[in-house]
Amino acid sequence: MGAEFRDRTAEQDWPALTTYLAATGRQLDPIPPRQFAGGAANLNYLISVDGSPVVLRRPPPGQLAEGASDMSREWRVLSTLPAHYPLAPQGLLFCDDVAVLGAPFQLIEYREGQTIGGRLPPHLASRPHTGQALSRALVTALAELHRLDPDTVGLATLGKPDGFLARQVEGWARRGEAAYEGSPPREVEAIVSRLRATVPGETTTSLIHGDLKLDNMIVDPETLAPVAVVDWDMATRGDPLFDLAVLLSYWVDESDPVDLRRIGQVPSLEAGFPSRAGLIDAYFTAAGAPRRDLAFVVTLARLRLAIAWQQLNQLYRRGALSDPRYDEFADVAQTILSWTADTLDAPPL
Repeated sequence: MGAEFRDRTAEQDWPALTTYLAATGRQLDPIPPRQFAGGAANLNYLISVDGSPVVLRRPPPGQLAEGASDMSREWRVLSTLPAHYPLAPQGLLFCDDVAVLGAPFQLIEYREGQTIGGRLPPHLASRPHTGQALSRALVTALAELHRLDPDTVGLATLGKPDGFLARQVEGWARRGEAAYEGSPPREVEAIVSRLRATVPGETTTSLIHGDLKLDNMIVDPETLAPVAVVDWDMATRGDPLFDLAVLLSYWVDESDPVDLRRIGQVPSLEAGFPSRAGLIDAYFTAAGAPRRDLAFVVTLARLRLAIAWQQLNQLYRRGALSDPRYDEFADVAQTILSWTADTLDAPPL
């Protein structure tokens, strides 16, 4: 078992890429590119350059949402982080000339392995300890990233950690206005109002990934050991608990409303996977830190998830994304918003 690819590969201007790479002293090999099946927005291809497999990564076509698909940010991270965090693949090349492929793009080191989406593949579901092993690997990778000192890994000026959580609230409020074309549902206003009134004071700062769930962690399909953590285009410096909360926003429990199962991003309901409470405990154990209150960051992360999915639905309706799964993203976003607004006084953790 290994990487999964789409049946149809979205075309790029491969001759233009060939010419560009030749000018940098590289050769695009005459092997048909294959598009990876995972990923909700960015386009990722397995290509061969100078006889070696590499990943070509670029944003989706069309107008991008604020802060989304930042290839230059990801390049900055992957140029320096792999020396200190071995799970980060090495950035190999960055091109900001949109005349080549219509958008900035990168070449990134390819690492062979398996990614896990909303369901375990049959060969893993039959193993009794798969859920426990994958969950432990995930929170350990998160905790190890959060322990790094940005100053010592060459990322001392990445992002703006001062006022990070307050800016996240305002940023997602703006994105909500844009995603709903100026008329967001009442739940957005209720959630944003509560968040604005309860922004925590001083928080800790670390490097954060921004979307570290199972499909952004490549594992060995036999041992389940982590091979790589991918998709660093939202990486920054900020409160590490927001990174944990983003993961928790995808993690559905048995006691949650049935409609939330449509999120379907992690196999949290399958045998062996911990509840959200168990995942929280595992993270703080891996981090070697006392447990802190997560109500604010979890509410913020759920707002983020709903708005992000509404943005993807908007791109789908505009024709920038073609995968039909995005057609239902608006309905799922509304389910998340309704549940979050209804539980503001006691966010389920």
